[in-house]
Amino acid sequence: MILKKEHQYQNRKLIALCDSSLIGKKFSENDLCINVSERFYKGEKLKEYDLNKLDESIMLNIVGEESIKIALKYKLINKGSIIKIQGIPHVISI
Repeated sequence: MILKKEHQYQNRKLIALCDSSLIGKKFSENDLCINVSERFYKGEKLKEYDLNKLDESIMLNIVGEESIKIALKYKLINKGSIIKIQGIPHVISI
């Protein structure tokens, strides 16, 4: 399952997407680190059709195989922006 949570950041909407299986976990590798905290990522179950309505002013923070796959499907991100931390894909798109 993919979770979606909306935040306001500097007068813009930020959407956090993550695979539910990653909630509460931390990943680090070299100088990269990500904390998939409940506070930031745990939200409602993703309704895929909502992603089709996003405009380009939205900022995205995406963690996990399933979440990245959905974002690629809707052309919200490109493959070149994906990094991996301990094998977990992550994208920040601003």
